[in-house]
Amino acid sequence: MSQQATIIKKALEQLKIEALNPMQTAALAAFQQPGDLMLLSPTGSGKTLAFLLPVLLQLDPNQTGVQTLILAPTRELALQIETVFREMSTGYKVNCFYGGHDFKTEKNSLQHPPAVLIGTPGRITDHLEKGSLDPVSIRMLVLDEFDKSLEFGFEPEMKYIITRLPNLKKRMLTSATELKEIPSFTGLKQVQKLNYLAEDAVPSGLEVKTVAADGPDKTETLLSLLGVIGNEATIVFCNHREALERISTFLKRYKVTHDLYHGKLEQEERERALIKFRNGSNLILVTTDLAARGLDISQVRHVVHYQLPVNEQSFIHRNGRTARMNAEGTAYLIMSPKETVPPYISSEPEAMELPDTLELPAAPEWTTVYIGAGKKEKVNKVDIVGWLLQKGKLEKSELGMINVGDHISYAAVNSSKVKEMLQLVRAEKLKTKAVKIDIAR
Repeated sequence: MSQQATIIKKALEQLKIEALNPMQTAALAAFQQPGDLMLLSPTGSGKTLAFLLPVLLQLDPNQTGVQTLILAPTRELALQIETVFREMSTGYKVNCFYGGHDFKTEKNSLQHPPAVLIGTPGRITDHLEKGSLDPVSIRMLVLDEFDKSLEFGFEPEMKYIITRLPNLKKRMLTSATELKEIPSFTGLKQVQKLNYLAEDAVPSGLEVKTVAADGPDKTETLLSLLGVIGNEATIVFCNHREALERISTFLKRYKVTHDLYHGKLEQEERERALIKFRNGSNLILVTTDLAARGLDISQVRHVVHYQLPVNEQSFIHRNGRTARMNAEGTAYLIMSPKETVPPYISSEPEAMELPDTLELPAAPEWTTVYIGAGKKEKVNKVDIVGWLLQKGKLEKSELGMINVGDHISYAAVNSSKVKEMLQLVRAEKLKTKAVKIDIAR
C-alpha cells in the first residue's frame, strides 16, 4: 500500500467511513492531475471530504506556516470543516477564524501557524490587512460553497485575499449550483470540471408528498403533520422570517419543542439551535433558506416546505437536508387552496391525508444543558463526561452528544434525569473550578 493510500485509509478509519463515494473518489483522482479543480455537487453529497483528503495529501510535515487556506461563506460551515479535519486525527494543526470570534485569540494562535487555516472571507481579510497572517507559505486555496460566497457579497474580500497569495500552486472551487463562468479573480487555470449536479429536482431517495391546508394560514396543518411525523428530525422551511415567528408562537401554544434558525439571530443563538437539533434535544428546526446549505446536519428524515420555495434551486437545496448520501427522505409541500405544484416537479406527488384527530409530537428524549466552561478553561469532553457521570450520577446511556466551545460547552442528557443531575452537580467543581450549569434555552 502506498503512503498516500495509507494516509487516506487512516483518515477514513478515524471518521468511521468504510469507503468513498464516486464523487469523492473522482475528486481525489482529479486533484492528482495538473491544473486546478472545480467540483459541482449537490448539498449533502460529501464535498467537505472531497477536498479535505486532497488537502491532507499535499501537506508537508516539514514545512512551517499556513500551507492551505479554506474559505467558507458562513461561520457554521467553517466550523463544520474544522470539525471534520480534527476528527481525521492527522496530527496537523488546524484553526478556524470567523467574525464574532475573539480576534486576539486568533492572532495569538498564528504565532504558531496551523498547517490548515479555515475562515470566512471577511475575517481572513481582517488578518491580512492587519498583518497578523503571513500568506507567503500558502500553497493551496479552497473556495468552498463559492456560489454562496458570491451570493453573500464576498467577491471583494475573496478578490483581495487571492491577490495576497503569491505562491499558490493549486486551487479548488466547490459549488452546489452551476456557474455560468468562473470569475477571473479566482485565478483558476487548466481547470478540470467535475459536475455531479443532477438535472432532476427530486433525487431517487426522496419521496415528495403534498399536504392540503384548508386556507392561507397553514399553521394548524403543520401541527397535524408534525404529529404524524412523530419523534423524528424535521426541518420546516419558510421564505420569510415573519412566518417563522408566527409558526413559533403557534407551536409554543401547544408546547411543541422546536427552535428557530435565521440570519437575524445572534450567532450564539444560531449555534445553540443547531447543537440542540444535532443532539436530539430538539427535533424540529423552523428556518429560512439559510439552513438549506453549508450545514452538517445528518439523519434528517423529513423536510417540510411550509412556504413553497421561490425557485427550483431553492427546492433542491432545501431537499438536500434529507435523502443525503443515498439515504431516503420525504419532502412535504403544504399547499393552500390557491397554490399549485411547481412545474419543475415532473411527477405528480402523492397527496397525503392527515388524520381528523390531532396528535402532538412527543417531547424529545434528550435535554441540552449549558456548561460555563470550554477549551480556554482547559476543559474537554473527557472532563465533562467524568464530571456528569461521577458527580451527576448518570449512566453512560443517559449522556448524549457533547460539544465543547471556547468558553461554553453543551451536553445532551436524558430528559428524565436532567433535573436530578443538575441538583447533584451544581455544588460540584469541574477541574477544581466552580462552573455554571443549567438547561440551555
